[in-house]
Amino acid sequence: MTSAPNTRNDDNLPLDVEIGALQGGAADLSQYAGRVVLVVNVASKCGLTPQYAGLERLHERYAEQGFTVLGVPCNQFMGQEPGSADEIAEFCSATYGVTFPMTEKAEVNGEGRHPLYDRLTGFADAEGHSGDIRWNFEKFLIGRDGKVAARFSPQTEPEAAEVVAAVEERLAG
Repeated sequence: MTSAPNTRNDDNLPLDVEIGALQGGAADLSQYAGRVVLVVNVASKCGLTPQYAGLERLHERYAEQGFTVLGVPCNQFMGQEPGSADEIAEFCSATYGVTFPMTEKAEVNGEGRHPLYDRLTGFADAEGHSGDIRWNFEKFLIGRDGKVAARFSPQTEPEAAEVVAAVEERLAG
């Protein structure tokens, strides 16, 4: 199940933006060109935080086929990602064994919205929601062509049938 097609006349690809890596330097999103990427705004102190485990399993399951999960820490939802870069990295590694790449903390809504999310939020999910990110763990699937292929609500588990099907479809295509 994929989301509605992009309704914007916008050739800007999400992975063409610059963003920092969690522990400094550039995240160099161009390295994911030709890969299937699941971009997820994450938080360490949220009721949905256990989704880290599913994200990591998804990442491990499909990494060799050209798939990457990309975590984007965000503190905009009730301050649920208050930690420093080192604290976030330690929590994710020690608690959930996270090995997928993480960017610097970024705002996903409002005037300070990072350009990455400016390019993502115009895409609708299967229920027709587009625009602002609703909560932590909203997911965007980017195909090998660099375009958003699907959007999933925060409550959709990373290993839900519709997410897995969309990932597998993009990997096969």
